[in-house]
Amino acid sequence: MAAPTVGCGRSWFRARKFSFGNVAEFRCRKSLVLASQLFSSSSKTVAKQNRDVPWAAVVGLEIHAQISSNSKLFSGSQVQFASPPNSLVSFFDASLPGTLPVLNRRCVEAAVTTGLALNCTINKKSLFDRKHYFYADLPAGYQITQQRLPIAVNGSLSYTLWNNQNELVSKTVRIKQIQLEQDSGKSLHDDVRHQTLIDLNRAGVGLMEVVMEPDMCCGKEAAAAVRELQLILQALGSSQAKMAEGQLRVDANISVHHPGQPYGVRTEVKNINSARFLAKAIDYEIQRQINELENGGTVLNETRAFDYKLGHTIPMRDKEGKQDYRFMPEPNLPPLILYDAKSLPAHASLLQVVNIDQLQEKLPDLPSVKRAKLVERYEIQPQHSFTLLNEDGLMEFFETVITATQMNPKRVIGWILKDILGYLKRHNIMVEESPISPLLLAELLNLLESGTISSSAAKQVLEIMWNEKGKSPTLIVKEKKLELLHQSELEHICQAVMDSHQKEVEAIKKGNTKALNKLIGEVQRATNRTSDPVTVKQILEKQLLLQPTKKAP
Repeated sequence: MAAPTVGCGRSWFRARKFSFGNVAEFRCRKSLVLASQLFSSSSKTVAKQNRDVPWAAVVGLEIHAQISSNSKLFSGSQVQFASPPNSLVSFFDASLPGTLPVLNRRCVEAAVTTGLALNCTINKKSLFDRKHYFYADLPAGYQITQQRLPIAVNGSLSYTLWNNQNELVSKTVRIKQIQLEQDSGKSLHDDVRHQTLIDLNRAGVGLMEVVMEPDMCCGKEAAAAVRELQLILQALGSSQAKMAEGQLRVDANISVHHPGQPYGVRTEVKNINSARFLAKAIDYEIQRQINELENGGTVLNETRAFDYKLGHTIPMRDKEGKQDYRFMPEPNLPPLILYDAKSLPAHASLLQVVNIDQLQEKLPDLPSVKRAKLVERYEIQPQHSFTLLNEDGLMEFFETVITATQMNPKRVIGWILKDILGYLKRHNIMVEESPISPLLLAELLNLLESGTISSSAAKQVLEIMWNEKGKSPTLIVKEKKLELLHQSELEHICQAVMDSHQKEVEAIKKGNTKALNKLIGEVQRATNRTSDPVTVKQILEKQLLLQPTKKAP
């Protein structure tokens, strides 16, 4: 009988007879299995030991900001969000033969301005390159970018966040470079018809890629850095930076290692368009890598996406084999030359060149300066200035209220941050969507400041205003009869409450101050909360002094 063929699984072990070679191979295979088990046991032991050693995470970001410009980077096509598909496409955007790029001056100035705001060195000479890859939304088969010599390098971004002790902490992340490049088109996947549709409206739109060094360690830090950059871009006018519209997209590079050891293998989480999702994606990926390593596994150098519904990152493609983009100098674009006051040619017109010094002089107030001015002008706390500026539209809301009310800004800030922002957070809506406008809030605060209503009545009115959009607080106060009572009427009610609560009155006279709060609450209930608690307290204290103490029998 012929010797059985060596196979795998159950069929290999079902062979009834073995030749000498089969037996030797069986023993060899058995020893390999034992060695594998031993190695696995050893790996688990090492992994178990590593669980006692702390992990450190490293996070770097690549941020693509769409430049605010009427036309694209190298063509005259209009830039407009949510236009009909393929309605804003020039011959160059579609890569028709014979078309040539023409550099958009506005995009260059936006990149230089952003570099100056981020403390970068502006390269007076920068170069354009072709980055080759093939995908349906890139009709030319290459992207024009700046790989060898970008427009700006070696900058920094300072940002602030709350630590675990609820304290404001300032941090800095280094900016490696800022480069100009084209955006690609958009692929729309139709799962029902099993086809992919291409919209080239976005193809060729000017982008600034801001590359941040791996100086961050968690999702909270990355989200704070991106939010600060977003505010800077909006202040400069370089980009509208609306993440919901894809005008600011983030790629996060994440790895973990033990302190003192080399950085671990990194993964890249692509195309995150929300600061909240960015923080969640990074924190999930950090924990996923730690769990993988502690269980004896390995972290793959791969590209992943974030599924916001699951709250997980999911694999997209392997990056172990480095993709060859075959970079080459862009033959149709000469070097980009910039000037400063010293190097500006005498015969040059400002319409012909980009002057770095002139752009430096035109820089507006950046977020850090705006916060300092808010603190100085309104005497508010520094942490309040961060909240005002970091929430879209909240600073404008606050300043509109301030101009329309007589209330002290310190009190106004409390109503906005605690009440208005609280409502917005609970209903998950933006400031611009608030049913309570700044002028209506100012009207309510004027009623409170003038003594027309109490603070508790103002809270009631605010709730009604939220539920009945656009309704005047003055009308609500009149309909609900929430005006403050006259002094004489309030004194009469306070006396009646004291007469019916003699036990509490005696307790107060014996030094129990908590009993006074009960009397104030009873007056508030008796007046349907139309009385001012401070005024009620003053009246009660005065009447208590006038009331004789009962003698013990």
